[in-house]
Amino acid sequence: MDRRHAPAETLPDPGSAILRARGLSKVYHMGAVEVHALREVDLDLRAAELVVLLGASGSGKSTLLNILGGLDRPTGGQVFYRDTELTELDDDDLTDYRRSHVGFVFQAYNLIPSLTARENVALITEISRTPMDPAEALGMVGLGDRVDHFPAQLSGGEQQRVAIARAVAKRPDLLFCDEPTGALDVETGKKVLAVLDQVNRETGTTTAIITHNAAIARMADRVLHMSSGQISQEVVNQTRASVEEMEW
Repeated sequence: MDRRHAPAETLPDPGSAILRARGLSKVYHMGAVEVHALREVDLDLRAAELVVLLGASGSGKSTLLNILGGLDRPTGGQVFYRDTELTELDDDDLTDYRRSHVGFVFQAYNLIPSLTARENVALITEISRTPMDPAEALGMVGLGDRVDHFPAQLSGGEQQRVAIARAVAKRPDLLFCDEPTGALDVETGKKVLAVLDQVNRETGTTTAIITHNAAIARMADRVLHMSSGQISQEVVNQTRASVEEMEW
């Protein structure tokens, strides 16, 4: 699993599948009740693309991304990262997959209050194989002048950008974002989405964004609509809208 991330000048070929899911199912048992969070989902995520997963709460979006990111295991089906079947890995190898190849951004920023922005990012770079310098990652997200600020000295949008810097600093192949603008106002949310768009375009990191906000779909290469644990519709955008064009 020790694959180095390609530098920006040799971005991966768009269109080649980097992650494949086949027949994914997830069933939760609540006493005698079975809750089907995913129902036979097939999905490809292609190199260098930006995908938006759109759907209401409870549609299965987060469950799907957690399985693709190696945070959870399916009840049935298979997931392949390149030629590796993730669903056959033991816990140690799955941890290595997450550490080496996946970046996560959540609605909650999950920053450590007693550490500066630089130090929060360094928590990840210190355990990564080919990381960026923390200051470089923070500069990429527009926080080059805030590296020594603590979370309490940063706005909500700036804290989320630190979380993005932390995720991309290890040069992941896959960046999974679960409602990254859910706690932000519209203008701040746009700044965060612009950073995600920039990271995807400049580094070729395959990016998947979960949202219930239909307006965000315009920034994607593909939009996957989810309902009742299934992908109910796939829409391909011929051109990606700039974040500035979007209103909600």
